[in-house]
Amino acid sequence: MSDLATSAGRTGDDAPADGAPVPPLLRMARETPTRLWNDSATPAELATAIGWGAVGATCNPVIALAALRSDLPRWRSRIREFAGDHPTATESEIGWAMVRELSVEAAALLTDAFVEHKGRNGRLSVQTDPRLYRDRDGLAAQAVEFDGLAPNIIVKIPATANGIAAMEEATYRGVSINATVSFTVPQAVAVAEAIERGLERREAAGHDVSSMGPVCTIMVGRLDDHIKAAARRDVVTVDPGVLEWAGVAVFKRAYEIFTQRGFRTRLLSAAFRNHMHWSQLVGGDVVISPPFDWQLRLNASGIEPLPRIDEPVAHAVLDTLYTRFPEFRRAYDPDGMTIGEFEEYGATRRTLRQFLGACADLEGVVRDVLLPDPD
Repeated sequence: MSDLATSAGRTGDDAPADGAPVPPLLRMARETPTRLWNDSATPAELATAIGWGAVGATCNPVIALAALRSDLPRWRSRIREFAGDHPTATESEIGWAMVRELSVEAAALLTDAFVEHKGRNGRLSVQTDPRLYRDRDGLAAQAVEFDGLAPNIIVKIPATANGIAAMEEATYRGVSINATVSFTVPQAVAVAEAIERGLERREAAGHDVSSMGPVCTIMVGRLDDHIKAAARRDVVTVDPGVLEWAGVAVFKRAYEIFTQRGFRTRLLSAAFRNHMHWSQLVGGDVVISPPFDWQLRLNASGIEPLPRIDEPVAHAVLDTLYTRFPEFRRAYDPDGMTIGEFEEYGATRRTLRQFLGACADLEGVVRDVLLPDPD
């Protein structure tokens, strides 16, 4: 990575009175309004992250599958037990039942934070079935169902046209939303506007919304991946450090707009590829959600969690991204895409396909337990 990508943080040596260094993520949690959520529902990882100040957790089909595989002997037993109790259940139904059970277990670890933060944090994300991405009503109905799993659930819905319509309806019905499959400023703004409409409808119906905690994820690393893919496809050569800044630039632009417009939805940074997906976003009223292995790396980095959210991306970097990559302009400009174009964006398609693949893999785990290969 070039100097453009490594100049974001500086090392520090802060330590408490007993001489033990304070991990950078814990310092961030203590000293700034930026909140840490754990990008994993694996109970052991979440419990450790809570010790570093984590007050929430995110999950998706890929993460849920990894969590089940990390403790497969236990879940094999549970799959067999559930299948015995539900003899007509499909492999998909059994797999999703395991995801629900895993989510409830992880949510219990966040109960104290949920109470302390009055619902704004302390939530466990459960993602709607990605196979419903074309079904607005189905997404909204499943969001309500998942909301009932535990008091501190937040439900992920993809930021597509159907998903955004479902977000408004689910918000109106009292569900805290975490928008996912989201990479761009136009998506983030459309999500926040839809959630505002849902909140306003719910308030007009006489309901209190003060304990709801909506967030909009920007998968910053997946946007970087998409711009790098565009560079390869279009044979565009730039300083490789420039390509590490696309997600950061989009997140900072979205944060500026959210602040100006007073949206009640917070932004969440996810899909880490470099330390700037944390270090450049500290200081804002936002959520940082690194995978557990990235939390280990960040805590070992020595990078100080200084407020940098309002620091602009270097003009030369931003100008290169904006002038050389039409796909970046679509992501960066608030009107770069219409809502109807979100599903066509390359990062959206790649991510939805990966999530759909994880659903198939989940069914495969169940099949291997119930109907193992005789060979």
